Amino acid sequence: MRLRFTLLLALAQFSQLPAIGQEHWVATWATAQLLVQPSPAPAAARGYNNQTVRMIVRASIGGRRVRVKISNALGSAPVTLGAAHIAIRSKDSEIVPASDRALSFNGKPGCAIGPGIVMMSDPVDLTFAPLADLAVSLYFPGQTGPPTSHATALHTTYIQEGDATALPALTDAAKTQSYYWLSAIDVMAPANASLVVAFGDSITDGARSTSETNHSWPALLAARLAANKKTAEIGVANLGIGGNRVLRDITGASALARFDRDVLSQSGVKWVMLLEGINDIGHAATTPSEPATVEDLIGAYKQIIEEAHTHGIQVIGCTLTPYAGASYSRDTGEAVREALNAFIRTGGAFDGFVDFEAATRDPADPKKFRAEFDPGDHLHPNDAGYQALADAIDLNIFSTRKR
Repeated sequence: MRLRFTLLLALAQFSQLPAIGQEHWVATWATAQLLVQPSPAPAAARGYNNQTVRMIVRASIGGRRVRVKISNALGSAPVTLGAAHIAIRSKDSEIVPASDRALSFNGKPGCAIGPGIVMMSDPVDLTFAPLADLAVSLYFPGQTGPPTSHATALHTTYIQEGDATALPALTDAAKTQSYYWLSAIDVMAPANASLVVAFGDSITDGARSTSETNHSWPALLAARLAANKKTAEIGVANLGIGGNRVLRDITGASALARFDRDVLSQSGVKWVMLLEGINDIGHAATTPSEPATVEDLIGAYKQIIEEAHTHGIQVIGCTLTPYAGASYSRDTGEAVREALNAFIRTGGAFDGFVDFEAATRDPADPKKFRAEFDPGDHLHPNDAGYQALADAIDLNIFSTRKR
């Protein structure tokens, strides 16, 4: 009799648990990280001490409950986080006061983050709309050392003395345009919600786009997805790093080396859009000691595809955009780019492809950007070019499954 009662009690308790598949965590924003370099940012390279860093991010999907990931992935010593807050941003460094939420870590207001560790905050209730601007404020009471960071935030980061995490605005703040220690924000989302990871180099990162306008192609894709009823529950995370290569480290770890950390670790990821290889091609053309053959790059693409498929993730190949006239453009490199694009389009390895080259090439000279898309460096798109990239993406690829 006692056994029967125990079984009934267990069944009753089990029936009160949320049904599998009702809601789950999905990243609404994330960024790729590297160790800050002393040359472009000497102050940041020394780290922070008794200072608050307030960072602004653009969410993709909205929600009512969030958690924040703070990363010391590339640090060599522990970092002490004294306090952390998240809020909806109003303008500049100002937050909407009623939205301010103190974050905790295992029930405590701060935590120590050891080298290589990513700390996840306890969930907190916060309702915000798709494409909302969020402010994450982190207070570091002691010397941090060089931060794990992302150099191209395209939003202003505010740095103020003392614990200013709860202040409505940081009026005396210094300013940068990088993210420090902040790696991702997850939202509790419906069962049908999922994530697209944009994985690439500076063209994915948004280089040469206008700051504070959310004009990288992943940000513009997020806006398109949010506006379409069929895709409104699909988030986008930009994991591009300016200067990144597929085969070798240069700016940050290579795509092969960082794939697990930057793609597989993201909550709710279902697709990865791969746009990378132009830096391998360019550097190989100017530095013969660092070759990057068509076979090498296709082999790397196939490895990324296989690893993604092992984890149930589809891979969308993106053709490499024109670059004739760029500083490292050479005829030998152009031949490699054309061969890679042919593989992306017809090789059959990807689950789908987006033809970024066709969307941006000059009809009169396909090796070049269209003049109205070229900011002058012949390598990156301008705002209009990034819009063309985002518009070239058929949203139906996110509502069908090949495998």
